[in-house]
Amino acid sequence: MMQIDQRIILVGTPSESANRLSCVLEFIGEQVAVMTADAAEKLSPEGRCRALILLTDSLSELERQLLISRLPWQPMLIMGAASIDASNILGNIEAPLSYHQVTELLHYCQVFGQVKRPQVPTSANQTKLFRSLVGRSDGIANVRHLIAQVASSDATVLVLGPSGTGKEVVARNIHYMSERRDGPFIPVNCGAIPPELLESELFGHEKGSFTGAISSRKGRFELAEGGTLFLDEIGDMPLQMQVKLLRVLQERVFERVGGNKPIAANVRVVAATHRNLEHMIEEGNFREDLFYRLNVFPIEMPPLCDRKEDIPLLLQELVSRVFNEGKGRVRFTQRAIDSLKEHVWSGNVRELSNLVERLTILYPGGLVDVNDLPMKYRYIDVPEYSVDVSEELQERDALASIFNDDEPVEIPETRFPSELPPEGVNLKDLLAELEIDMIRQALDQQDNVVARAAEMLGIRRTTLVEKMRKYGMTKD
Repeated sequence: MMQIDQRIILVGTPSESANRLSCVLEFIGEQVAVMTADAAEKLSPEGRCRALILLTDSLSELERQLLISRLPWQPMLIMGAASIDASNILGNIEAPLSYHQVTELLHYCQVFGQVKRPQVPTSANQTKLFRSLVGRSDGIANVRHLIAQVASSDATVLVLGPSGTGKEVVARNIHYMSERRDGPFIPVNCGAIPPELLESELFGHEKGSFTGAISSRKGRFELAEGGTLFLDEIGDMPLQMQVKLLRVLQERVFERVGGNKPIAANVRVVAATHRNLEHMIEEGNFREDLFYRLNVFPIEMPPLCDRKEDIPLLLQELVSRVFNEGKGRVRFTQRAIDSLKEHVWSGNVRELSNLVERLTILYPGGLVDVNDLPMKYRYIDVPEYSVDVSEELQERDALASIFNDDEPVEIPETRFPSELPPEGVNLKDLLAELEIDMIRQALDQQDNVVARAAEMLGIRRTTLVEKMRKYGMTKD
């Protein structure tokens, strides 16, 4: 996220027209600075001021082009006779100067600054933010931008979005980027606490205030003093509690259950829900006045199906997180990633996180391909790879299994002698007859279902199919 300089910088040699423009800008409340082209070239490409105005009559074409190319994310205006075609040149200030013209062009610069921004973190706190909310999609970039805008204030934030999109991640990053970062972050799931206990959980209680209250206890508002209180699933809060929460948000004081001493609440509140609160208001299930108290600064988390281009980066982040927890690491083939991008992801990022953890358990240190994914995530038809084992190796393994198996296969005495006859035997033919006989028995017992017969024989289905082909056998 860029560092925003609130000044408007005029680049070039001061002149009468530049002085008039500077006076107009200062009159409408803007901070103005004038610098030479050499000084402007030292501006950081990672920074940005509200507007850079090029006084083209006092700048060479080379100086203009160097500035434009070096500061591609900086909104610029020009004043003078030159005509410049560049994406960040947003207009030409023409004489005579007017309030309407100047303010309109400055608004263009503001809009450009909101939309055109590189996805590069520049501080430790913002690096933590980006690691938690990775992705290059417009939706997640807008969320990062909104977090950076609201974090420094104490405004109440309402995070909206489907379950599993990472609403608590947004709340934690608002906290860690704010001036309250050294204070506690206290999460409360309003839907997981029984209604009769929610008031005590939020505001605490005094000793003897109800049956079982054997001592005084602080509530979440007191525990979050000087920090942030995250009210998750606020849409599940009972109506009677909504009234009490509204009073705290309005007056910034509360009382413990059974107490009469007002306690000041120095707490920043961030709420979240997957419900449509406006529909709940229409149905009488949510207070309209509380909604407007919470909805000071809404942030909407996009579902994963709307940001599928972020899946490769999310996979990388989730794999690293699981690895750092000591649970191993997996990698994904490009085909597997392409297949995952086709999934609907009704469980959003939480579903993706659970899948990564499951695959880490199944294939520790392995490389996951399409056919290694659970069936519901396979959207690309890839033939299953099977190893072509030589006939000699198969015979050696079959012989080893006969002599090493704890429960050797029973060989009918009428066909396979228990002792080696003096004239000897053809071991290859004998083993082939044994295999054919076992395969026939397995098929008969499993109603000619090859997959179940292979399971009964303790071999893979593809291996059984190859043996049947080798011996010219069919399911019939």
